[in-house]
Amino acid sequence: MTGTTTRAALFAGAMLAASVGAAAAQPLTVVELFTSQGCSSCPPANANLIKVKDQPGVLALSFNVTYWDYLGWKDTFGRKEFTDRQVRYEPPLGHDGPFTPQVVVNGKADAVGAAPGEIQRLIADSDHPNGPDITLADGKVSIGAGKPPAGKADVWLVRYNRGVVEVPVARGENTGRTLPHANVVHALTKLGSWNGAAATLPLPAADGGFATAVLVQSPGGGPILAAAVN
Repeated sequence: MTGTTTRAALFAGAMLAASVGAAAAQPLTVVELFTSQGCSSCPPANANLIKVKDQPGVLALSFNVTYWDYLGWKDTFGRKEFTDRQVRYEPPLGHDGPFTPQVVVNGKADAVGAAPGEIQRLIADSDHPNGPDITLADGKVSIGAGKPPAGKADVWLVRYNRGVVEVPVARGENTGRTLPHANVVHALTKLGSWNGAAATLPLPAADGGFATAVLVQSPGGGPILAAAVN
């Protein structure tokens, strides 16, 4: 191999490494599906989320809500804090109250999500968050400097089961069906706040083999400014 060829190969390798690094650091589009095992309209939206969960640059999360439990089936993944999260979204998004299935992208745009391609359309139409860099390492969350739109932002810790899980439903509107769920959220905790200055917060160890995501988000159900996963 000649010197010129060697230099060309090294340059090509460096460009490839830079490209891979840029891809790894690309902002995440956060897709949240608010769903319920007690809702007969939700299975198509669950299926649509499954189709996009492995799409590069997408963080897809299923938040199971509790307000349909009275129909005869208590959602096995439902938590009040997930319902509360959805309720906070509704006024900024122009809704009087929560509904299922609702998909929210980057905390800024929403749709029913059950129609074929609806979630993909929201992803295509979304703009990437332009927020601080986030690093998850060594038991810490490191957030870079920036300018939160409202002067501060919330830092949320999300623990979720990466992949698809199927749940048989014995009662309620989906009696006799086995419902697939993608990237089911099991815990949502506020880690702290971010005021624009570079900050480091402790990151509790994950139990049960759950994956970890951290969201930096404007308060009150506002836009998601940045997100990272482990």
